[in-house]
Amino acid sequence: MLSFWGRFAVRIGLIACGILLAWPLLGLVPALLLGCIILAALHARGLHNLVVLDTWLRGPDDAPVPEGSGMWEWVFARLRRMVRRQQQTREDLREALARFRKAGDAMPEGVVILDQADRIEWCNPQAENHFGLDKQRDIGQHITYLVRQPQFAEYLRAPHELEAPPLRLTKNQNLVLSVQRIPYGDNQKLVISRDVTRWEEVEVMRRDFVANVSHELRTPLTVVAGFLETLADSPDSATLRSFQRPIELMRDQTRRMQHLVEDLLALSKLESTQNPLQEEEVDLSALIKAVRLDALDLSAGRHRITLDIRSPRRLHGSEYELRSAFGNLVSNAVRYTPEGGEIRISWHIEGDTGVFTVEDTGIGIEPQHIPRLTERFYRVDRGRSRETGGTGLGLAIVKHVLNRHQARLEISSEPGRGSRFAAVFPASRLKNPAPHPAIQQSNA
Repeated sequence: MLSFWGRFAVRIGLIACGILLAWPLLGLVPALLLGCIILAALHARGLHNLVVLDTWLRGPDDAPVPEGSGMWEWVFARLRRMVRRQQQTREDLREALARFRKAGDAMPEGVVILDQADRIEWCNPQAENHFGLDKQRDIGQHITYLVRQPQFAEYLRAPHELEAPPLRLTKNQNLVLSVQRIPYGDNQKLVISRDVTRWEEVEVMRRDFVANVSHELRTPLTVVAGFLETLADSPDSATLRSFQRPIELMRDQTRRMQHLVEDLLALSKLESTQNPLQEEEVDLSALIKAVRLDALDLSAGRHRITLDIRSPRRLHGSEYELRSAFGNLVSNAVRYTPEGGEIRISWHIEGDTGVFTVEDTGIGIEPQHIPRLTERFYRVDRGRSRETGGTGLGLAIVKHVLNRHQARLEISSEPGRGSRFAAVFPASRLKNPAPHPAIQQSNA
């Protein structure tokens, strides 16, 4: 079968042959005139088909493709095949979308699709129940106008690395949600919500139990520690000299239990929803210098501890909590760095974030342990942790403090060569320096 251009060439050839055959019979001018008439007729039919095509293109999407005539019959036939393929593709997409929506409606979690401006594009029935939405009415609305929860709005604006705290929605105080934001597509967001009310109740019971037990243990431990101190400071006697070693062991274990109780109470306080962050403008330079002095006392001259403050920028947050977090990072470096090693403490601005780092030349950490370091009571080497007096709660406290400051903890380590712990604070937490900035570097 000839192609479109093949048929066109045959028709032009036939017209030329007709002119050549008519020339001897009619003469040159009449033959040419007859050829022009035939060409004009073909051109008119082409214009008619163009008008039909233009009318179809301007019509509704579901209008059938018209029939063409002559050479245009091929063009309209191809258009019909193309339209059929497009209709089939559209039907397949419609069925896929329907299956996706059915799957989304059946999910036990709430699902909300947001555009790049956090406007609602779609949500499933569970999300309607969780956030109090109406799929028919609220499509196109900004989600923070409908879910008036400051923590939720902050989480949507925060860097993607941060975890969302459990949300207790204003409309239903008895409902606690775990929310996860997943970026996808062209700056879109997928917000997944889970009802964790039951687990939150269990977690509250656990926190209350730990806090109550810790409070109850504090008093008897203080009494026992006081009597042991008295015995250790009593005048020498044959009886006391024979019990000197047991008394020292009891004193060490009592102090260890006191540290554990204090860390448990600190962690319970950080986890409590009744303990809002007490924010102020923190002088990082002064705070880090104080942390370094504590590290020097703990090291007792066994390490070289350097301080590098490259920026006078201050931080908006809780000075008490930040000192606790930074102190835990530095004390860990002292405990796990052999005598003669080096510990470097620094504060600097990296891009639009503030970074506090503690680097050491200690024993290092195997890669498989790093993701679990911030878990409560997780220890890489339990025997060494007991020797150094660690409670296994220090990095858990660090993680909770940083979460309360919308910051994150980055850990890198190489066994035998040391570790680097970095607390990265967002630009929203950074403040301008005081009128008398003091950028210093000191060594010891």
